[in-house]
Amino acid sequence: MFFDKQTKAEQEHYIKLLQVVGSLSNLFSESKTPYLYYRAAENIFCKGLNANNLARGDVSFDAFKGDVGIGLKTFVHGNGKKFEKVAEFNKDIEKFRHLDEIGTMEKIAELRNNRIAATERAHGTTKKLYHLVTRKNGKFELYEEEMHYIDFDTLKLDKKKTTDKNIFFSDQHANYKFYIAKSTLYKQFFCDNPIASFAVEILDNPFEFLLSDESKQYYMVHEQEDKYEQVFLPLYSARSGQVEEKSGLNQWNAGGRVRHEDEVYIPIPRWIHKQFEGFFPYDIETDHKESFTLILPDGREIPAKVCQQGGKGFMSKPNKELGHWILRTILEIPPGQLVTYHDLDRVGIDSVLITKNDDYRFKINFASKGSYADFEDEYKE
Repeated sequence: MFFDKQTKAEQEHYIKLLQVVGSLSNLFSESKTPYLYYRAAENIFCKGLNANNLARGDVSFDAFKGDVGIGLKTFVHGNGKKFEKVAEFNKDIEKFRHLDEIGTMEKIAELRNNRIAATERAHGTTKKLYHLVTRKNGKFELYEEEMHYIDFDTLKLDKKKTTDKNIFFSDQHANYKFYIAKSTLYKQFFCDNPIASFAVEILDNPFEFLLSDESKQYYMVHEQEDKYEQVFLPLYSARSGQVEEKSGLNQWNAGGRVRHEDEVYIPIPRWIHKQFEGFFPYDIETDHKESFTLILPDGREIPAKVCQQGGKGFMSKPNKELGHWILRTILEIPPGQLVTYHDLDRVGIDSVLITKNDDYRFKINFASKGSYADFEDEYKE
């Protein structure tokens, strides 16, 4: 699948990092089953196996490497037949609130598939799988299985198990449970044939290890993207809540001159320039703008620049590069057709996450619906 194709050095490093973090379990509990926080598991995976971390963007993959998209899970092994969360649909509740059980099942399957497809297009992946770390007394086990689209031809409601709280259904690939109260989709994982199994020695005194020189080589496990500055930007007008007809993703439709059908810019609300001053190479006082490199999720690099009076957006140079990627690759909008918020909603995204690697290098990735609104609520003064 994936793990067995990594170098032996990467495999050993990954396992060692898991063992070290698991050995600190007495910081959190007195159980004989080692503890592993899911965010730590994501960072360890990306650090140990040299993968790209996507967890902050809340898309269908937690990581990717090459042409493989990866969903990461960690949980107590138990009987090896566990339902684990794979997607949340809180922001989509109006789409299925009034549907019956079969209608809800079909709508959730459609939303799930659309999200996966958009994530694949964004990152140029052709394969997808789940990588699991399960926890047993004194050890971790690794499992992998293919990630599938939900198959409508074999989709079937399990009426016997379904209740007023949970809708159970299945297709030819997997069993699912939709928890109605929290709009959360769970998939059942069967863990009976590990690709690796290794002991984890839980330290009686983890504080002693943390204070030792030996521990310093493992501190970077928790860094990853968190050491960089990040902002979320809306793919719609933050004022109207809609994609405007002659600006933003529809800049190609503005008047004044002949424009390329892929011309777009991504809006930058002015409060971001004020509260995150210096994030972009842009001077809010003089309106001076400098070019920078924008790294797309698939690794492609394109020149970009803050644009327009007041730095209200940024676009690529030429601007059709970014536009073609967003409009044609991700949203699959035909040339000449106006983009609406519905088009964003259809694939479960309405924001982008911009990560600042250094003053002139930035990464962009899509973020799930509501990401910018949550960011604004938290940071806008």
